[in-house]
Amino acid sequence: MEKASKNNNYHYNKKLKEYADANKKTMTKAAACMWKYLLSKRQMRGYQFRRERPILNYIADFVCLELLLVIEVDGITHLNEDVEKRDAEKDKAFAEIGFTVLRFTNWEVLNRIEIVGEVIANWIEENAVVPPRQRGRKSEDDFHSKERN
Repeated sequence: MEKASKNNNYHYNKKLKEYADANKKTMTKAAACMWKYLLSKRQMRGYQFRRERPILNYIADFVCLELLLVIEVDGITHLNEDVEKRDAEKDKAFAEIGFTVLRFTNWEVLNRIEIVGEVIANWIEENAVVPPRQRGRKSEDDFHSKERN
């Protein structure tokens, strides 16, 4: 399958939009904390994260499209063998199109949010190949292409 990119809208699945919208309204406490304290409003190193993004046949808890980074927050149900298998399939599908998946448990988010934030920030420091896009500004590529013309 083709790697996720701006050209294919990062494999956005509009058929799952209603489900994703419903999930946004019923976030778990851990997911709400992750959003409020780490990922909303470009708090994480200036990168924009989105909540409940439909990708392929799945809904990612959080995703940064610029970084091709998915972040999942797993509750106790994810300890079930069937759910673990589905999570592995989801992670594999995301990896096949170029996404990296970081998973955290509800407990980690609720009890060690500083460490969770450090893990995400360290991943960004080590793997980011593009700087965060500034709100309302064109990307560096857009700027240079106009410069050459």
